[in-house]
Amino acid sequence: MIRTGLDVLLDEAVSLGGRSYGLLAHGASVDSVRLEPAHLALRRAGAPDPAALFGPEHGYHGHEQDMVGLADAADPWTGVPILSLYGDSADSLRPDPAAFAGLDLLVVDLQDVGSRYYTYAATAVWAAEAALSSGCEVWILDRPNPLGGAVVEGNRRRPGFESFIGAFEIPVRHGLTLGELVLLEARRAGWSQAPRVINLEGWSREMDWEASGRAWVAPSPNIPSVETTWIYPGGCLIEATEISEGRGTASPFELIGAPGIEPPSLANRLNDADLPGVRFVPTYFRPHYQKHAGEVCGGVRVVMTDREVFRAFRTGVEVVAALHEVMGNGFEWRREPYEFVGDIPAIDLLSGDDRLRLALEGDGDLDDWLGSWAADESAFREERRETLIYPEAGE
Repeated sequence: MIRTGLDVLLDEAVSLGGRSYGLLAHGASVDSVRLEPAHLALRRAGAPDPAALFGPEHGYHGHEQDMVGLADAADPWTGVPILSLYGDSADSLRPDPAAFAGLDLLVVDLQDVGSRYYTYAATAVWAAEAALSSGCEVWILDRPNPLGGAVVEGNRRRPGFESFIGAFEIPVRHGLTLGELVLLEARRAGWSQAPRVINLEGWSREMDWEASGRAWVAPSPNIPSVETTWIYPGGCLIEATEISEGRGTASPFELIGAPGIEPPSLANRLNDADLPGVRFVPTYFRPHYQKHAGEVCGGVRVVMTDREVFRAFRTGVEVVAALHEVMGNGFEWRREPYEFVGDIPAIDLLSGDDRLRLALEGDGDLDDWLGSWAADESAFREERRETLIYPEAGE
């Protein structure tokens, strides 16, 4: 079994003695043996309680759905104050350096899922930057990328399409651990001081989650399984439409559909595309909340058959294109603001530019956009090499 940065720190808990430190963590921030929450595991190991706990989107204890603003609270087990880094406005997403006043150390322990959209990376980077600017030291407790670190997939986000779910100019599937991603952004921005990363032990870039030997603890309510992490880089694109991405069911991002869709038509269209490592099963489902709550939706179940060749983002693009074709005038892009952004379509924020949307609307070339990914992937691989903590195969 690999050891995370938290596991390593637990062996050195005495180093936190006399420190006034804050802990940015969430429900998946657990140790490898007892699966105990980080702040309780540190207490057990002899460290003092944090002066403050910081919670990302979904909350410190991971109990809220997406895009639900959270107020400050108190930890029920220790009484330590929990300060929310996800409120009810865009301004709440970037911590004020004053939030770290009185602290001399910020410890960050967040389980990322390896996709550009996942908001914990932005919270980690922005919190680290704010804490360092306030004179606070920062430690990043590294955790595995569940998808491994070898594959890079997708276009880089273009300037002008920045958001909480597109904070960084990276491909959708970036192949970095959180520690590596923070170091990359620190180098790009020219921070005067870099955070300390407490490295993983025993992890290599070729390892997926199962190879790590660790139990899966959901990092957010709609990433209930390791399987979900593999499908999420493409399935998340459905959030940019008025079609259900399976939230409100037991299979978020694996179920896709809406009232009025004929499951066989959609499944046949997608299976005819012969995408590698995936099949689409016609099905019906009924979400209990969020889009089409209480209604029967026709659609497909996305079934990954070979993760070695499966490319989730490419698959997600094909799913959106198929829905656009099969539904005709019934297809609609998301109407509500997305992560506090109302003037740029959600599909542009998620895809990182407007080329996917324009191609589907008849004003662009989808194959040309897909073909541009290779150059972005290659350039990113070259750029990230300088900040990789864990070497690539053969190096």
